[in-house]
Amino acid sequence: MSGKLNVGGQAVIEGVMMRSPTSFAIAVRKPNGEIATLVEPLKMFSERSRLFKLPIVRGVITLISALFLGVRALNFSADMAMEEEEGKDKKEKKETGSLAMGLTVAFSLGLGVLLFFVLPLYLTKLLKTVIPPVGSSEFSFNLVDGAIRVAIFIVYIMGISMMKDIKRVFQYHGAEHKSIYAFEAGEELTVENARKYSSLHPRCGTSFLLTVMLVSILVFSFLSHEMPFWKTALSRLVFIPLIAGLSYEFIRYSGKKIGSKGMDLLMAPGLWLQKLTTREPSDDQLEVALISLKEALKNEKLPEVI
Repeated sequence: MSGKLNVGGQAVIEGVMMRSPTSFAIAVRKPNGEIATLVEPLKMFSERSRLFKLPIVRGVITLISALFLGVRALNFSADMAMEEEEGKDKKEKKETGSLAMGLTVAFSLGLGVLLFFVLPLYLTKLLKTVIPPVGSSEFSFNLVDGAIRVAIFIVYIMGISMMKDIKRVFQYHGAEHKSIYAFEAGEELTVENARKYSSLHPRCGTSFLLTVMLVSILVFSFLSHEMPFWKTALSRLVFIPLIAGLSYEFIRYSGKKIGSKGMDLLMAPGLWLQKLTTREPSDDQLEVALISLKEALKNEKLPEVI
């Protein structure tokens, strides 16, 4: 049985990264059809200090850890995808791939801040000059700001979902969720068992992002929007760690209350949003996700599950 063991994951390029309490594993389908795996012990920042285990703080630390782990997983999957390219030295490929991935992550973070924090603020301030009631109170201003932020996010997801490579990542995302559901149900981790489960999961990162956007409406309501634009934008950036920490605590709590009508209602928008970021996976993709999960669980002493 899976018990209360907490597992999570992330879709990567042609594969899935899975994480258990003590280790993480990455499984990637190579161009020749073989499945490459990487398994390593999980180094938790939260174990380095009691401070890192405090509510809200632990959420920020967990997200930082997840970011580093996600970059590592993407690096590995990119290396496997390029493995059979001709005329490149392996060391050169690894260095080039790592640099490119680092630049991509930095660019993505910057783009995320601009798209989902700076742009909505700018548009809301612009809208306030046309529709004065928008700025009648801090809450009304941030409610409009939040609505614009969510709208931009949905349009962005719908836009990238049209790309062929992203569609495959979304399929692996669905495979990740189905595999975790099978584990949480205590079933043998086979393609047949995992296939029947939903591709939507309440602890998904997509739900977390939506929670961040909603929590930001409340937090930003305590900040004045009457300051000059860039001062307002910078003051909001300072509060992003607090918003992330509060959002983590909500997701953590809601995960323990699955099945209650009130909590299911609150979690419904996040599950709906996952319909944009997940797709039904093929059996081959499920196989990759299950291998990743099995590898991550090997040190957890659960022979009846794996």
